[in-house]
Amino acid sequence: MTDNQPDRQQILFLSLVQSLVSSAWIQLGKMKNPGTGAAEIKLEEASITIDMLEMLLNKTKGNLADDEKRFLERALSDLKMNFVEAKLKAPTTEKPTGDQSKSQT
Repeated sequence: MTDNQPDRQQILFLSLVQSLVSSAWIQLGKMKNPGTGAAEIKLEEASITIDMLEMLLNKTKGNLADDEKRFLERALSDLKMNFVEAKLKAPTTEKPTGDQSKSQT
């Protein structure tokens, strides 16, 4: 294997990251769910998947090749921006607390 070809470990790592990234895009409703054929927004699941990717980045710090690190950082950045956008667009289901719901007289 030449120096510029990825080794098996690098291919496996990038495949794992890509799998999680794809799952997050599906959970954000940006890709159709292959099981249902529909775009479904599941923000709680997307948040967990993004957290897993963040944990991978933190736990592998100092052990990634430059291209692996860039791939993971860029994917995280894109996912986080889209998560915030989806969160802002999501209908709020929170009920006001007692103090906020009281009328001012």
